[in-house]
Amino acid sequence: MARSRIYLDHAATSPLRPEARAAMEEGVAIWANPSSPHAEGRKAKQALEDARARVKAALKWDGEVIFTSGASEALWIALNRAKVDRRIVSAVEHDAVFRAAPDAEVVPIDPRGVMEGDLDLAKLDPLLDSGAKAIVAIQHINSETGTNQYVTRNPPHRDHVVQAGSWLLADCSQSAGKMELPDADMLVVSAHKFGGPIGIGALLVRDYAMLEPMGGHERGYRQGTENMPAALGMAAALEAGDIETWATTVEQQFDFKNELFRHGEVLRMGMHCSHIIAVAHPTMSAQAQLIRLDAMGFAVSAGSACSSGTLKKSRVLDAFGVPDDVAARTIRVSMGWSTTPEELDAFAEAWASLS
Repeated sequence: MARSRIYLDHAATSPLRPEARAAMEEGVAIWANPSSPHAEGRKAKQALEDARARVKAALKWDGEVIFTSGASEALWIALNRAKVDRRIVSAVEHDAVFRAAPDAEVVPIDPRGVMEGDLDLAKLDPLLDSGAKAIVAIQHINSETGTNQYVTRNPPHRDHVVQAGSWLLADCSQSAGKMELPDADMLVVSAHKFGGPIGIGALLVRDYAMLEPMGGHERGYRQGTENMPAALGMAAALEAGDIETWATTVEQQFDFKNELFRHGEVLRMGMHCSHIIAVAHPTMSAQAQLIRLDAMGFAVSAGSACSSGTLKKSRVLDAFGVPDDVAARTIRVSMGWSTTPEELDAFAEAWASLS
């Protein structure tokens, strides 16, 4: 019997958790618009607010939650509606950040070995010292390399930002629902990265007063009818558990990373999470690897999903200082709630066989 395919592209989208599917089915049965004043609408509104409270509790967030269509919209709202004069972003942010703030000031990655992979605070601090209030976007976990932008600095990034009278925005698309979230003024989460439904995310903001309202729904801070069934699915997926409840342990994930390192080059810029791995084959191009692995029954990617179909060098790998020849041979392997140890063993064996 042919082996079923093995999916290792959870950083792009993770399969829907059964708990989320069941919650969405309940939400679909409450089909009315949450903004409608009649009894049906009030019932839908009650379900939406219940989902909001559950999301806040699951993420241990004591501020406000604005439901969005996903991380990209949440980033747009934060970067374009925050009551600030300037926008500053790290060089390794997701493309959605640069689309939302094309004129933002960019802070490079620290080139020094001891802080390799972390933000260059020597470049950030002078920008903050200008006196103009800014929103500073620094992601939590990088979607292409798994680099953790928050654990290699003491004091943490937010201290630098707050002391300058500015606000920190953290893109937590790859960490929410998996690990403890960083200390920030605004955080962005995406449900389909942790087993929730596609088409729902949230902007977590400490106070609505930090944003300019734009009319419509979500207390007037987002346009468009709320996706109440998806909000229920998002809450249920978060309540199903974080990375400690996955089919593989964190230790097994790091063991898998070390096994890949035996046969190639695992990119290790700064501190890393366990569930996203960027690994370069000794000789084979990323595109050739993807084709071969797909034919062998493995789903992986090269870079983030929005850019993996291009042949250009990854902007993120370039910002991290990865040499062109290494970047051209780098693929991304990412794990999720349904990944099993047997799947990791099978991939490690298949990848080692490529030549």
